[in-house]
Amino acid sequence: MITADQVLEGRDAILEAAGHHPYVRHSLWRDHEPRGWRRDGGVVWLLPPEQGPAGGALGAPGPAIDIFAGLAADGVLRAGGWLHLPRSEPQELTGRLTVTRLDEWDFLWATAPPPAQPEEERVVRLTEADHPALAALIDDSFPTTTSRPGDPRIVDWYGIRDGDRLVACGADRSRGDIGFLAGLTVATDRRGRGLGAALTAGVTRALAARYDHVALGVYTDNVGAIRLYRRLGFTNGVARSSVHLG
Repeated sequence: MITADQVLEGRDAILEAAGHHPYVRHSLWRDHEPRGWRRDGGVVWLLPPEQGPAGGALGAPGPAIDIFAGLAADGVLRAGGWLHLPRSEPQELTGRLTVTRLDEWDFLWATAPPPAQPEEERVVRLTEADHPALAALIDDSFPTTTSRPGDPRIVDWYGIRDGDRLVACGADRSRGDIGFLAGLTVATDRRGRGLGAALTAGVTRALAARYDHVALGVYTDNVGAIRLYRRLGFTNGVARSSVHLG
């Protein structure tokens, strides 16, 4: 059973309760109506089953875990779904949720275009004809990414070529009100040459022309990438723990 200070019906109510926070603006799609709750200053939401991940939260981890544990006890949460929680310690989840995987990452965002980077002009928008080259590059340089050619969440792909070879790529996976970069990678034999900075700056600049905020997610232990993103203007952020439910 869920105990909450306030039930929030629909996207607009959840956004209002969360102060229109960029993370919440990114998480909630415009054409779906999530359910939400406010408790102890935090905001929790549950997405429609076809949208996924199962839900998310902003605020302190304790109230969010309490609400999701109540949803699990009521049979609302399904095995195989994901919850994006405020940064949580494993012991906080023990006995509350059945967790098969726990990832720690940061949601970072920028509110202005990045400083110009050398070779940024090499960044081009890719087409469906580039999908085989994209798949080969991703398999070699970033096999763990969930952003792949054919993913319906992806609006556009961008990349850098060296002659006929694709040597860097990144996806525009924007949704809600926030531009979002995903799947950024550089060929393993071309790293250390500034291509990551050029790619990130080029895609960020393209999205900043359409959105007032541009965001991305990065694993917390990827210190080098975080340093680069902050240098390019991604100086705001919130710490996340993603929980895969068993």
